[in-house]
Parts: sequence; structure tokens; C-alpha cells
Amino acid sequence: MTGYRRTWDKEEYEKKASERIYAEENPGLPEIKVKRELLRARDHKVDLDSRLGKTIVVTKETPSALQGGYYCNVCDCVVKDSINYLDHINGKKHQRNLGMSMKVERSTLDQVRSRFDKNKRKNEEAQKNLAEDYDLEVRAMERQEEEEKQRQSKKQRRKERKKAEEEAASADIDPEMAAVMGFGGFGGGK
Repeated sequence: MTGYRRTWDKEEYEKKASERIYAEENPGLPEIKVKRELLRARDHKVDLDSRLGKTIVVTKETPSALQGGYYCNVCDCVVKDSINYLDHINGKKHQRNLGMSMKVERSTLDQVRSRFDKNKRKNEEAQKNLAEDYDLEVRAMERQEEEEKQRQSKKQRRKERKKAEEEAASADIDPEMAAVMGFGGFGGGK
């Protein structure tokens, strides 16, 4: 049976313990600080809704990645809701496990100016597209033409229906019988 419990690498922890003991015995040695990367933007989309609305049967033997909630494979933990999951992946513990510090790279003046120019161009293009899409006079003319076409087609259908009714009524009456009785047809005309 494969257990779902974490197994520990004893050799690795023995090595760490011996290094710690050596450092305690020799206090004159400088401490080694771990150099971590600066915080950077995520390059993937966070999947919050792939298992949304799904029903899962959870037993004691179910691996933690398949249990209810959101599983973080970096930290090997399960978080029960999306808000706490987002807090976790943006938090200090998770970022440390990824090898990043919580410090952000400082932007230069040129980077800030280029970002402002880029956003300005993007907004101008959006305004231009918006103006083209929502030209009110053109849309009003198109709407009037469409309404006129609908009226014409409705009128044409009424005429065709009336004509078909008259033909059906006149086909049922024998003309000789109508002449003998003294009238041209039953109803139909006012």
C-alpha cells in the first residue's frame, strides 16, 4: 500500500543537523544568507474554476491533491476556498518556497515613461475603436432601414395570407349554385 504521508530524507536532515552543530561550535564563521530572486509577475493563469461545481467523494485514502479545496503542490497544502488560495499563493511562505523574496525590482525612469507611453497609446486606440463602433447617426439610420424592411415584409405576408384565404373560399363554392342563390360568395368582402 502506498501511503499518502510524507516521507523524510534522513540523510539530508542529518547533513543539515551536522552543519548547524558545526556552526554553533564555531561562532566566528559568517552566516550564509540565501540570495533569493526578486518578486516577479506570474507567467501562468491561476486555475480557480476548473473543478467548480464538481462533486467528489473524499475518503481517508484520497490524496490531498484530489480532496475538496485547492491544492498547492509547491507547499503541499490544501486550502478550502478560492480567496484563501489566492492569499496563500501571493503570501510570503509560498513565495519563499518558490525561491523569491517579497522585494520588488525598482523601476527606472525610462521604464516608467515607456509604460506611460504604452498605456497612452492603448487608451487612444480604445477611444478610436469606441468612436468607430458607436457612431450614433449611422446606427440610427441602420435601425430605421431595418424597421422599414420589417414593416414591408409584414405587409407582404398579410397580402399573401388574404389572397390565399380568398382563393380557398372561392374554390369551395360552385359558381352555378352561387348564381342560383343570388349571391357571389359567402363573406370575404365588405
